[in-house]
Amino acid sequence: MSKPALYYATLSPPSRAVLLTAKAIGLELELRPINLLKGEHLTPEFVKMNPQHTIPTLIDGDVTITDSHAICAYLVGKYGADHESLYPKDLVKRANVDARLHLDSGHLFARLRFLYEPILYHGSTDCSIDKIAYIQKCYEILEGFLNEQTYLCGNELTIADFCCIATVTSVNDVAPIDEFKFPKVTAWLKKVAELPYYQDTNGEGADELKAIFKTKLAENRSK
Repeated sequence: MSKPALYYATLSPPSRAVLLTAKAIGLELELRPINLLKGEHLTPEFVKMNPQHTIPTLIDGDVTITDSHAICAYLVGKYGADHESLYPKDLVKRANVDARLHLDSGHLFARLRFLYEPILYHGSTDCSIDKIAYIQKCYEILEGFLNEQTYLCGNELTIADFCCIATVTSVNDVAPIDEFKFPKVTAWLKKVAELPYYQDTNGEGADELKAIFKTKLAENRSK
């Protein structure tokens, strides 16, 4: 039986969320890297496979899934029988996980893109206080959800933690987290970072993205 194939980039927070999920359930993927900065996700071949031309994209036999949150849920559902807590079958627990996944897609990652994409791809120099503050408002939401619990959906790790933490750690240099104002968020970041596969799977890629962002911003401003 062939492995599920994942088109991904280590610079991509959503890609890293899927990689974290795969590591958590012990699933080996066939990794197919895509260079976003070179536009490899915009080739006719890739767009035919995924009209959204987004990564990650998962191919599992005749199944194609094109959203990281859906991919994480699918992988746990199909391959993570011993790791149900990551995406619970209980309707209430699952609804809470889904809500946090939407928090990532609708707020956290959307605000990261609002700041990063113009600078990385379009030569922008706009790294304004307003854009940074817009991201930091999400930390207030996370702090509220983490009140009196270890993870975003209780005291058990879920795919919502993977998706949100991949985004937060990709932008927490330019939009710093005040550890005194957001102690729960700070503790959550430290807790997830203790996972044995965390640094290789998420930490290095997040650091690389933040470094590229700083370099690109400086280049744009020097022109």
